Amino acid sequence: MSNGDIFLGEVIGTAILILFGAGVCAAVTLRFSKARASGWIVIAFGWGFAVLAGAYTAAPLSGGHLNPAVTVGVAVDTGTWDKVWVYLLGQMVGAMLGAVLAYLVYLAQFQANVRKEGTTQGTADEPTPTLGIFSTIPEIRNPVANLITEIIATIALVLPILAFGRNTGIGIGQIPGEEAGVYGSGISVLLVSFLVVGIGLSLGGPTGYAINPARDLGPRIVHTFLPIPNKGTSDWGYAWIPVVGPLAGGVLAGLVYNAAF
Repeated sequence: MSNGDIFLGEVIGTAILILFGAGVCAAVTLRFSKARASGWIVIAFGWGFAVLAGAYTAAPLSGGHLNPAVTVGVAVDTGTWDKVWVYLLGQMVGAMLGAVLAYLVYLAQFQANVRKEGTTQGTADEPTPTLGIFSTIPEIRNPVANLITEIIATIALVLPILAFGRNTGIGIGQIPGEEAGVYGSGISVLLVSFLVVGIGLSLGGPTGYAINPARDLGPRIVHTFLPIPNKGTSDWGYAWIPVVGPLAGGVLAGLVYNAAF
C-alpha cells in the first residue's frame, strides 16, 4: 500500500466512522431529534455500524485501521513502524472531517440548542451539553480508574482484531498459498463491528469507551471551534485519558499477541 492510498483510505474511513458515531450520539442527545432519548443500546449499535461502514470502505486502500490503537498494536506485533505516521495522520484528519459532517447533518438541532426565556434548570427546554456528542466524558471522574477502563477496553478491542486479521479465510486480502486474486471472505470487519457493540454494552459504562485516540481527540478539537450555542466546555483536562489509555492498550495487546500467538 502506498502512503497516498493509506492516507486517503484512513481519512475516508475514519470520517465515515465519526459521521455515523457522532451522528448517533447527536440523534439520541439533541432536542428536536426524532431519536432523542432512545438510549445506550442505540448508541452502542450505532457505533458498531459506524465501524462496519468505515472499515469496509477503507479496507481496499489502507486495510481500514481507523484507530491509532489498532495501528500501534499492529506495529508492536509486526515490528513494522515506517507507515504508522501516515495512518495516524489520516485518522486524525478523518476524525475531524467526520465531526464537522455530523455537525452539519444536525445543524438545525445544534442551532436550536438555546435557552428559552423562562426556562429553569432541569427542564426539557434547557440547552443540551454537546461535548458528549463528539467525545467521551466519564460518568465518575477518577483519572486512575478511567485510565484503567480505557486500557482494558482497548485490549479487548485490539487483541481480537489482531487475531481476526491473521485468521485465514476471514480477513480481507489474499489467502496464503492461494493463487493471485483469491481473497478471504472479509467477514473480519463484520466481527469487529459486533465486537465494538459488545464493548460498548459491557465496558462502555464508566467512560463512554473511547478505545480510539483519534475518535476522541479529533472531534474534541472540532467541538472547541464549532459555533454551537450553549455548547459547554470541551473538557481538555480529561482529554489525555482517552488518548493515553487506548494507546497503552494497543501496545499491550500487540505485545500479548506477539508473545502468545
